[in-house]
Amino acid sequence: MSNLVLYLITICVWGSSWLAINFQLGVVAAEVSVVYRYALASALLFGWIMLRRLPVKFGLQAHLRFLLLGLLLFSLNYIATYTAQHYISSALNAVAFSTMMWMNVINTKIFFGTPIEPRVYLGAGLGMAGIAILFWPEVSSIDLTDRTLLGAGLSLGGAFVASLGNMVSQSSQKIELPVLQSNAWGMFYGTIITGLIALMQGREFNFDLSVDYVASLFYLAIFASIVAFGSYLKLLGRIGAHKAGYVVVMFPVVALVLSLLFEDLSFELNILFGVALVLAGNLVILGLSQTVTAARQLLKKNYLRPLGLRRVMRANVVHYMSSLMSDPGKDEC
Repeated sequence: MSNLVLYLITICVWGSSWLAINFQLGVVAAEVSVVYRYALASALLFGWIMLRRLPVKFGLQAHLRFLLLGLLLFSLNYIATYTAQHYISSALNAVAFSTMMWMNVINTKIFFGTPIEPRVYLGAGLGMAGIAILFWPEVSSIDLTDRTLLGAGLSLGGAFVASLGNMVSQSSQKIELPVLQSNAWGMFYGTIITGLIALMQGREFNFDLSVDYVASLFYLAIFASIVAFGSYLKLLGRIGAHKAGYVVVMFPVVALVLSLLFEDLSFELNILFGVALVLAGNLVILGLSQTVTAARQLLKKNYLRPLGLRRVMRANVVHYMSSLMSDPGKDEC
């Protein structure tokens, strides 16, 4: 599967997950909801691994990496993000979390010595400016109370922890640990860690049987966790965290578009300018020529051939699941 497809899957699914998270807040504590989400996701992933008879046993060094991945990417990151949304709006939470892009750029330089092309800095700057303009009405009206500062601090902390998790995944793929099994074990360890934290905090392990909670839980576990994380981490292994991290700038745009379509958000000029800057930054970071070429090839492959829609969708699903189990080092874009 091409890098462009992995990129589009990630931003579309994670862009819609911000709306789903809202249905997780309220009756069940944030930490407990994270436990349910990743317990379900890891169980489904292990089920798929067993069905496909893929290797599931790894050595101690690999499990230490899985444990660290679970701690950073599937536990602390989400506890901070979920909790932050109790104190600040989802818009401000998205803006604060999008700083992970810059953190990825810096951490990739520190941990891997990756030379950062000037266009990455330019694209990142355009993206951050676009996000600020997109959510300017909310950002400009912030009252710097202790509650707001706490929420913003939690969101920034979650972004930093997630960036460190990105570094763990990138280094693990460099030693050829498979993404699918790494995610399954990482989510398993993340579930245990989050469960212990919830118990230490005295959280009640209750459950909300409402349709909204259950449906959003399954959506977040299957699509936002299994599918999106599988796509994102595979992309990260191919092009590096400093470029793949731009998805955190793109998915707030998707969330905003969904709000325009399904909520009462009115279209304003700041939305137009903000989206334009974010898209411009996207093209700068990924390379205009490569992006256009990949898009043309994707359209030609999937839609310009005389194939029925059902056949195309079936072929893409099979190709996606197979790609998660293939060598993550091969760049197809």
